[in-house]
Amino acid sequence: MNKGISVALLIVGVLLVVWGVSAYDSASSEVSQALTGSPTNKAIWLLVGGIIAGVIGLFGVLRER
Repeated sequence: MNKGISVALLIVGVLLVVWGVSAYDSASSEVSQALTGSPTNKAIWLLVGGIIAGVIGLFGVLRER
């Protein structure tokens, strides 16, 4: 994988995780947690997508040719 794509994936992953944590702490997520016991789907998908993109990007950056 190209180093540029790996760096981009790493940055996007970090941004998605930050956005997911923000969504997790939002008022709608807290209401959802109070009623159902779980946060909103948006928060979960942002966190999962961010972690996956970050890990793929990190492996691409650290991999040597």
